[in-house]
Amino acid sequence: MSTLVFLEHHGDELLKGSLGVLAKAATLGGGDVAGVVVGSGVRTLADGAGKFGAAKVYVADDAQLEAPLPQPRVDVIARLVRDTGIDTILFGNSVLTADVAAGLAARLDAGINWDLVDLVQEDGKLVGKRPALQDSVYVDVGWTSEPRIALFRSGSFDPNETGGSAEVEDVAVELEDFSSAARMVDQAHEESEGPSIEDAPVIVAGGRGLGGPENFTLVEELAKALGGAVGATRAVVDAGWYPYATQVGQTGKTVAPKLYIACGISGAIQHKVGMQSSGVIVAINKDTNAPIFEFSDLGVVGDVHEVVPKLTELVKQRKSS
Repeated sequence: MSTLVFLEHHGDELLKGSLGVLAKAATLGGGDVAGVVVGSGVRTLADGAGKFGAAKVYVADDAQLEAPLPQPRVDVIARLVRDTGIDTILFGNSVLTADVAAGLAARLDAGINWDLVDLVQEDGKLVGKRPALQDSVYVDVGWTSEPRIALFRSGSFDPNETGGSAEVEDVAVELEDFSSAARMVDQAHEESEGPSIEDAPVIVAGGRGLGGPENFTLVEELAKALGGAVGATRAVVDAGWYPYATQVGQTGKTVAPKLYIACGISGAIQHKVGMQSSGVIVAINKDTNAPIFEFSDLGVVGDVHEVVPKLTELVKQRKSS
């Protein structure tokens, strides 16, 4: 088995999710594990991938790849897979990787399994584990041909360092004519303080139960006291109360912090799928029948406007003592 992991980057850092997938791939055995970095000015990013299990890192470094567009990346990876005979391509989930994985499956006529949370070897075959029935059960999925493609749910694997170094190999960049038909006009970079919700160990999220955008200071202060990030529901984002970059859920971001505190969030299934992999889920809601209590580890029935400030003060007192 020869495995290739797409190493997504943001700025000058490889993303935690892709490094977690790389670390998992290294534990499967049965063949070489390689990573691929695609972009402009990204060659230096390849050096650290060996610490997470990559024996080799392919680098496609070209000015044509500067914009995070999926089709040029499909061109690069498809050619690499054909030239090297790689039979397994793994992706950590993101908006970009979902597009790249889907395009690659179409280009290579390859089978793709998505929303996986694990990958194991059983009787000499790779078997993916995917949640079903609102995550109440796990089903085994496989592939009937090669190459096979897998897309993993965010937070499925920790990026554990095992040491080592990787051989770095440059790959040629040849793009199809249609791959340059789309261009990125602008890329917004939101200014924010503190950790992003993808990487934060603690997330304090607010919903419509806060009553208005001015009350988001409650969750902001608690998040700051805990050293965490602020999240929001789709309803809140759609209402213009908080930026889309903080949206957790089916149409937002999937997160898996050690602690998730939901303030005034009912717990609709669309939100649940984005945060259910959290280590500990704490819900604060005055509605005793709120669905979020059904999958929370700890539920507090009360008014968020009273409970959250007291909780913030207790955290501050504990930290100062």
